[in-house]
Amino acid sequence: MNAQGGFSRRGWLLFGAMALLWGVPYLFISIAVESISPPAIVAGRTLIAALLLLPFAIRGGALRAALRHWPWVLAFGIIEMAGPFVLLGHAEMTLPSGMTGLLVATVPLFAALIALGGGDRAVLRPSRSIGLLVGFLGVAIVVAGPGLFGGQVSLLAAGEVLLVAILYAIAPFIVARKLNDVPSLGTIVLSLLMIGVIYLPIGILTQHEVPTLPSVGALLALAVICTAVAFLAFFALIREVGPVRAPLFTYVNPVVAIILGAIVLAEPLTPGLLIGFPLIIVGCWFAATGGRFRPPASSAPELVPAPLPPAP
Repeated sequence: MNAQGGFSRRGWLLFGAMALLWGVPYLFISIAVESISPPAIVAGRTLIAALLLLPFAIRGGALRAALRHWPWVLAFGIIEMAGPFVLLGHAEMTLPSGMTGLLVATVPLFAALIALGGGDRAVLRPSRSIGLLVGFLGVAIVVAGPGLFGGQVSLLAAGEVLLVAILYAIAPFIVARKLNDVPSLGTIVLSLLMIGVIYLPIGILTQHEVPTLPSVGALLALAVICTAVAFLAFFALIREVGPVRAPLFTYVNPVVAIILGAIVLAEPLTPGLLIGFPLIIVGCWFAATGGRFRPPASSAPELVPAPLPPAP
């Protein structure tokens, strides 16, 4: 970060990298589920990523610190990875990848509601309240849009993705309140490892066909690029621009997901998607920050995106 408080060149490069690394997983998931079961994707993605990141966590002593708090690390992994990863995989068996990425972007809306439930009255400020209303209006248009303008969308799949957004909104609270003293890399690696071990037998039992090469390639890309490399880049971005501004790239992720879905998978850019997209992004911005570049000091945890989760 430069002296004037703006992003350095390195900061912008990392920012752009994260916008891509956590915008592209929805495309890879859509390809992977063509011949790999969602639980098998979760197992493969988490175990491969954990093994790649393990040396970094051991070298810095982060894994040892995480092991001392393993029950809360496991809880974080269930909420941030185990649930979201399998829900996203199942949802994208019927839902376009671009729409999935956009619905996941509603995390700040749910985080604001959770903060309100926790006593953060700042969420009731006019700008943030209007942001919540605008954001959820955008969600309604995206989900109902295909029915209004022709076509249809699976309400079950859309509900699964919105549940993912809720889980992603909850996970930072566990980190902030129970794992604040544990290095982030230790939490991530141990949770990836535990979730991978849990899902491995489930993945084996649910995989009933020989995976195609495109699906295998997509799974490897999810594990190596979108999880292992992405987390290392995210931690570098935090060091470069600070923990408050680092997650701002999540507002760009849906753009990447929608563009890639349209170009690579020929997903239609429906009127509902085009109308609801700006409403969701603007609504999330105002709900999370009140329209300012930095979230208000009284705001609940920083809105860090899903890893995953595929996110992400």
